[in-house]
Amino acid sequence: MNKLYTLLIISLLLFSCNETEKKANDISETTEKEIAITETKDEVSSALPIVDYEGLKPYLEKNDETTYVVNFWATWCKPCIKELPYFEKIGAEYADKNVKILLVSLDNPKIIEKQVVPFIKKRNLQSEVIVFDDPDANGWIPKIAEEWSGAIPATIIYNKNDRKFYEKSFSYEELETEVQSIL
Repeated sequence: MNKLYTLLIISLLLFSCNETEKKANDISETTEKEIAITETKDEVSSALPIVDYEGLKPYLEKNDETTYVVNFWATWCKPCIKELPYFEKIGAEYADKNVKILLVSLDNPKIIEKQVVPFIKKRNLQSEVIVFDDPDANGWIPKIAEEWSGAIPATIIYNKNDRKFYEKSFSYEELETEVQSIL
């Protein structure tokens, strides 16, 4: 009987040690996954600057040989999403003509990781994207364009010689025509 109890106790100890080791491995794997996720988030967060009006201003005032197309959009804006491929296409087709696209997300910065970053990855956006976060809309909207009501999509196309503002969504043909008119 003593041998049976001893065998039972040894079996329980071995089983319990094996379970403890298994849990430790699971915790280790979970920690490694969390580290990998954190590194990815840090990488994406650093790739998406969050700026207020003062941080956005230099993007709107460049005075060089490039034509800039600055589009204000958000992931919740259906017309914005519809026209994003047109901006991407213009960026690719006119890169050799010194045309650069900047996509200014007006999404809430709290949803960057959960919504904006996956949106950018899913659609493989190649244009530069920044997140605009400035609560003083009455202050910055007229500074960007006096005629802007604040509705999106909205676009500025400018270079050192000309500047145009549009509070509308574009078809590809319309966007291309406007870009060509300012080149």
